[in-house]
Amino acid sequence: MDQKIDSHTDALTKARVICVVGPTASGKTDLSQELALALNGEVVSADSMQIYKGMDIGTGKLPVEDRKVPHWGFDLVEPGDDYSVALYQSYARDAFRNIQERGKTPILCGGTGLYVRAAIDDYDFPAGEQTENPVRERYTAYAQEHGNQALWDLLNQVDPDSAAVIHPNNVRRVVRAFELREEGASYAVQKENLQHIPQAVPAVIFGISFDREPLVQRIYQRVDKMIELGLVDEVKILLEKGFRTGITAPQAIGYKEIVEALDGRCTMDEAIEQIKIATRRYAKRQRSWFRRDDRIIWLNGTNATSQQLCAQAIEYLRNEQEL
Repeated sequence: MDQKIDSHTDALTKARVICVVGPTASGKTDLSQELALALNGEVVSADSMQIYKGMDIGTGKLPVEDRKVPHWGFDLVEPGDDYSVALYQSYARDAFRNIQERGKTPILCGGTGLYVRAAIDDYDFPAGEQTENPVRERYTAYAQEHGNQALWDLLNQVDPDSAAVIHPNNVRRVVRAFELREEGASYAVQKENLQHIPQAVPAVIFGISFDREPLVQRIYQRVDKMIELGLVDEVKILLEKGFRTGITAPQAIGYKEIVEALDGRCTMDEAIEQIKIATRRYAKRQRSWFRRDDRIIWLNGTNATSQQLCAQAIEYLRNEQEL
């Protein structure tokens, strides 16, 4: 069934952003492209790793030759460069305006929950969320000199509530807790308050749900495909360019594990297995995050094609219009 309905786009979308969320490997990219084609749209990535140049295969970035519509949010900075959710919020909203001013529909696609919420919800980020922050530089340097655990221990001494909700290896969030503390705020309190922030951008949010075992199999197949496509060579090139710090960050799943193998600290087979485990755990965290958002209209992707999911989403929009 042909889902292209350009003549009805304005009525169906009502100048709103159409969001596609869900765990990794659930088919968000394919559905977003189908919706963009159907709704005369362009895709805005909400993925905190796809912003990095040269990190293509391991982040699942859609190759240029496979992009059926314009895509935003790719290749914004070099690996390891400072970037914040506040900067992403500004970028995404500028992209929304640009797309809508040309009479098209923004399709926000991604699995980074905080990026999605920052783009459409009324998050007001303090100055410390921007780059070139001296407090950030000081505590980041402390972690580099003394180690991640030492930095977390320091936070635990002065702000145990915030330390309790941050993993010691998540240096970026530990540093953020110090930034907030110096501003007289609390990371723990801010984290709790994030659950009650009102929506700022008109949007409809579709989520792709997936039965656990089929999703795990898709994750494993995705990782194997990344290896086939040349992930190891991609990592080697990034190392040669001096981006070791950026690609060994805790959130750089798929990169830090390959670096471990290239450094001789494990075999390549062990690294690949660790990528699968880490990706599976990440998908679980994504599912938990999105399940807390009762605005999401869930589409079951377990036995459905992207075209079928698109048809379901379009049908929802049509029915909503008739109400």
